[in-house]
Amino acid sequence: MHWKPLCVLFLSLLVVFAGAPARAQVTHSATEGKLPLTVGAGWSNYSIDWGPGRRMDGITAWADWRLRGLPGYLRGLGVSVEGECICWNAPDGIGQHKLQAGLGGPSYQFGRWKRARPYLKYMIGFGGMTFSTYNPYYSHDTRVITAPGGGADVYLWNKLAVRADYEYQFWPDLFGKTSNPNGFTLGAAWDFGYRPRVQ
Repeated sequence: MHWKPLCVLFLSLLVVFAGAPARAQVTHSATEGKLPLTVGAGWSNYSIDWGPGRRMDGITAWADWRLRGLPGYLRGLGVSVEGECICWNAPDGIGQHKLQAGLGGPSYQFGRWKRARPYLKYMIGFGGMTFSTYNPYYSHDTRVITAPGGGADVYLWNKLAVRADYEYQFWPDLFGKTSNPNGFTLGAAWDFGYRPRVQ
């Protein structure tokens, strides 16, 4: 897959959705506290792109830092990091298969709609893949990978939120092609900076 159309699509979505917070509501349902940081972890289920219908489970942990003092539409811009290990329930025949990644990059959280904060992200980092092979000297490979994605944090109580996330990864030049593991993560997050506004 070519990078240029993907970048154009990502930037177009960012511009289109950036205007939505301006008309979502007159007053915010929450204010930012002293520490604009969200941390969390969750269960992940990925299509491993290693044959049709093959999925695996794992765990993902993340941290988001929201940049402060930005003007207008840049409000909501931040930096996200995540680590993941997709290493459980490997399909029959590829029992050693694992995906591990450490990623970071820009993220954008849209305006708050009551208790929900949708976001987009574009991550880059290192990914390691362990796989079953007949070659005793080649059963693991490491790549620089990219991963656009998005989701939403839904606040349940005070600073506690549930996160639903989707990510589509690009592992270039793996066995002569680009591999695209992708999947969902469902987890819990704690937002140190979220302060619900009393109406």
